[in-house]
Amino acid sequence: MDHSGDSQNLKTFACSICLDLPKDPVTIPCGHNYCMDCIKTRWDEEEEGKSCHSCQQTFTQRPVLEKNTMLAALLELLKKTGLQAASANHCYAGPEDVACDFCTGRKLKAIKSCLVCLASYCEKHLQPHYDSATFKKHKLVEPSKNLQENIFCTDQKCICSLNLMDEHKSQETVPSAAKMNRRQRELEEIGGKIQRRIQDREKDVKLLQQEVEAINHSADKTVEDSEKIFTELIRLIQKRSSDVKQQIRSQQETEVSRVKELQEKLEQEITELKKKEAELKQLLNTEDHNQFLHSYPSLSALSESTHSSSINIRPLRHFEDVTAAVSEVRDKLQDIMRDTWTNICLTVTEVEVLLSEPEPKSRAGFLKYSCEITLDPDTAHTYLFLSEGNRKVTALDQHQTYPSHPDRFSSWWQVLSKESLAGRCYWEVEWKGRGVYIAVASKKISRAGYECGFGRNDKSWALNCHQNSYTFWFNNTATPISVPQSSRIGVYLDHSAGILSFYSVSETMTLLHRVQTTFTQPLHAGVWLYICGNSAELCRL
Repeated sequence: MDHSGDSQNLKTFACSICLDLPKDPVTIPCGHNYCMDCIKTRWDEEEEGKSCHSCQQTFTQRPVLEKNTMLAALLELLKKTGLQAASANHCYAGPEDVACDFCTGRKLKAIKSCLVCLASYCEKHLQPHYDSATFKKHKLVEPSKNLQENIFCTDQKCICSLNLMDEHKSQETVPSAAKMNRRQRELEEIGGKIQRRIQDREKDVKLLQQEVEAINHSADKTVEDSEKIFTELIRLIQKRSSDVKQQIRSQQETEVSRVKELQEKLEQEITELKKKEAELKQLLNTEDHNQFLHSYPSLSALSESTHSSSINIRPLRHFEDVTAAVSEVRDKLQDIMRDTWTNICLTVTEVEVLLSEPEPKSRAGFLKYSCEITLDPDTAHTYLFLSEGNRKVTALDQHQTYPSHPDRFSSWWQVLSKESLAGRCYWEVEWKGRGVYIAVASKKISRAGYECGFGRNDKSWALNCHQNSYTFWFNNTATPISVPQSSRIGVYLDHSAGILSFYSVSETMTLLHRVQTTFTQPLHAGVWLYICGNSAELCRL
């Protein structure tokens, strides 16, 4: 009996969501049918939840679902009349299906294939694989038509069965199951590595979280402490301002009182003098000789006068000198604050928050951190001549007319850069002659004596480039370096990470020496020439 029509009928009535016959069938307003649970679940997952899965029609409101009793009855009838036959028909293998290798006559569909047996089985013939211990190690997979092609030789190349008698005839062949087992073990090892890496990264994430907490705590505490310090500084300045104001007012009161007292004496003397002047005029006009002679002695005698010499009538500065003194204090404080502020900013920017970026591997990578550096004439020894916009220094045999300056080197022919170096910096120096020191140094390095030489103290690091060799110097200790000579030296500094590297620059970058330490102070580039005629130039990059 042909049940192909029944199969088509079943597909007609199937729910388009689960592709099975509807359970508790419902019909929505557009006429399509679904399992009640299928359409409710779909609508619950949608944002709007009121469109048809088949025709995409959207409804104004989500339809109320009620069971389609007629469709339910029809499905029950189909099940009784044609479903069993159709289901039985579905068990047989069609042209596109994998057939059971052990069925005789009309073959049933295979439900599993075995990579060891290289055969496919229907449910009935597969049962021994589940029941017998003989088949326990066999590998079952989804049905496959290409089992006979999945054979591997020992040289790890997949070959088809037709080639077994040709070029692979002399080699041992293994089924794909063994190949798969080996690959599974490799994947398990990779999985183990992945798991260990995950654990390592989780530890790193935990450490970084702890670092974030430490940074936040440190920053908060530093802000709080800094505010207290600046508040104390402001309070101190205000106290000094109040003291100066009080002293000025006190002196003002004293001086004004003294002046007013003198002023009152003068005014009183003027009054008395005017009175006596009036009496004199009256006496001069009298014609009574006896009265005149009687009054003359008292009027001719004058009281002691306030000497005008006690009054300083020259232009007075009064308190202008105080203003000048306060201005001088302000200027000195500004200088201190400017220098201190630079150190504070550098200290803040040098806080190592995260893991430092790795050191570049190529010159192009280094050039990303290139910086413009010039030499500071105020630090140059008087036998050094600066040129090319203070980027080139040459050793001469005569003094240069530099003004006196406390930062000038007086013992060795050295010079420092004007710019301080912070963060990540890279620069290159082209040198000529018999030898030169290329250095990095703290600005606090001595300016006189043997110990001021680059590399002869713990505040500078220097590479001595001689005609035939390199030598690295630090804290008066020399480290010989044996590499081919180059006239151009690259210097890489990562201040926060404490990394200082010297490279020989030619067609390739050759590492000469690397320092790993902790830099606590701002640094400057330096050059030390010790033979007349030698020169070094900070290259434009």
